[in-house]
Amino acid sequence: MHCTDCGVPDNISRSGVLFIKREQLQEELHYQSLEDLEQLLQKKILNRDDSSEVLVKTSSQRGFYPPEQLWNLVKNQDLLELIASNSFTTHFQPIIDLQKNDEIFAYECLLRPQWKGQSVPPFKLFEFARETNLHNYLDQKARESSIVSGSKQQVPAHVKLFINFLPSSIYNPEYCLQHTFKIVQENNISPNQLVFEVVESEKIHDIDHLESIFKTYKKSGMQVALDDVGAGYSTLEILEKLQPDFVKIDRDYISHCDTILKKQLFLKSVIKVATKLNIKVLAEGIERMEELQFCRDIGIHYGQGYFIGKPSPEVLAPVMAG
Repeated sequence: MHCTDCGVPDNISRSGVLFIKREQLQEELHYQSLEDLEQLLQKKILNRDDSSEVLVKTSSQRGFYPPEQLWNLVKNQDLLELIASNSFTTHFQPIIDLQKNDEIFAYECLLRPQWKGQSVPPFKLFEFARETNLHNYLDQKARESSIVSGSKQQVPAHVKLFINFLPSSIYNPEYCLQHTFKIVQENNISPNQLVFEVVESEKIHDIDHLESIFKTYKKSGMQVALDDVGAGYSTLEILEKLQPDFVKIDRDYISHCDTILKKQLFLKSVIKVATKLNIKVLAEGIERMEELQFCRDIGIHYGQGYFIGKPSPEVLAPVMAG
């Protein structure tokens, strides 16, 4: 299979042969359509009574799969083809410096999948990729898309690019990130322009693994950011261990922070810890002028959100007044 080396996923041919491997026996069944393949899987495998281990593949696939995984691939053939063909683009959302006249500081690179003229929600694509063991490949290609798109947009060297990544897709940092570093070199982007941002931080339990990833990025001259601070990463001990360059505060803590005391106390506590460790703080999800002004007044360094600028296929100046 492709997963350990992030190889190109295999499409499923519309007609072909279904191979069923059960212990020492192998059965071959012809199918004439994807609907026919679904029926074979349902009849021959998914409803079976015996407990013997079964693996399956079609004639267009290189490796065997658990039956439920192949079933998911067949049922979501459009998403599989989308991933295999890299049918997505990158949009850019501006990030401003709240302490320097709201000048542009960076853009966050956001994946925007497209299939047959229709937008596909990124979370839906990543959920499918995780269920079918394609998230390594998808995450790698999403990083590649961000780097290549940023290069094509000719983002000024002093403006940073925030690029998301899934720690679970990087099982060996020194090995897995070589592809990303190669893409950076090929596209003539300075490593110090890039900030790699871990997403889904509240679901990560292996802090040592994340620390290893951060160190690998930093060793190559790049910076790192923690997303969703407040969901388990706001303690002094953990931030000391990971030593991110930036922490991003989720919109749940920013929404109406100008009027809600509990949120104000939380934001000030994050700033206190971050200041001690020389970490820059970025507020996400700013949608009102009052929120922006409060964040600026308490010393938050950077801001991002629809009030400042929405994601766009081109790098655009912030829409709000300075």
